[in-house]
Amino acid sequence: MALTRKLLKGMNLTEEQMDTIIEAHTDTVDGLKADVQKYKADAEKLPAVQKELDDLKAAGDGGYKEKYEKVKKEFDDYKSDVSAKETKTAKEKAVRAYYESKNITGKSLDIAMRGSAAEIDAVELENGKIKDASALDELISGTFAGLVSKTTVTGAKTDTPPANNGGNGTKTKEEIINMKDPGERMKAIAENPGLFGLTERS
Repeated sequence: MALTRKLLKGMNLTEEQMDTIIEAHTDTVDGLKADVQKYKADAEKLPAVQKELDDLKAAGDGGYKEKYEKVKKEFDDYKSDVSAKETKTAKEKAVRAYYESKNITGKSLDIAMRGSAAEIDAVELENGKIKDASALDELISGTFAGLVSKTTVTGAKTDTPPANNGGNGTKTKEEIINMKDPGERMKAIAENPGLFGLTERS
């Protein structure tokens, strides 16, 4: 039932009372209308808010968890890569030193290093030393046998070998002239002046 002035007049209310009631009723209705508009606007926002919540839930912790896991994986992969490179370098250094100790050097050493990649990967180190070199020894005695340098011992070469003149240690004029060291040649001339038509000084 609508609140009208006719209804209020039938209640034997004075004009002043009717005005007060109608004014209060109007304020109440206007307030309710404002609340309805507000609730309506909020209701219209609900689908968008719900979608945002669903997206955050799907991403997990606002997507931060996913980002953290991604960055952590990238960092762990980087550390593993660095560690693998350091290990490889240490193994190559140890194997290179081992080959050198077996007289594989120079270009032969480069060939041996390239040809034993699998064996190098399989090497285990302990305090920088190779724990088991049996696989490398097999290569050295087999495939790489031709790379091992053969060390030969020879006597020191001399520009002026001693003359074999019956063991008297004297040199011939030709041998003295052919001496390459000027100092040694002058010394030999001084020791053998007769060969050059010189007389010994008394």
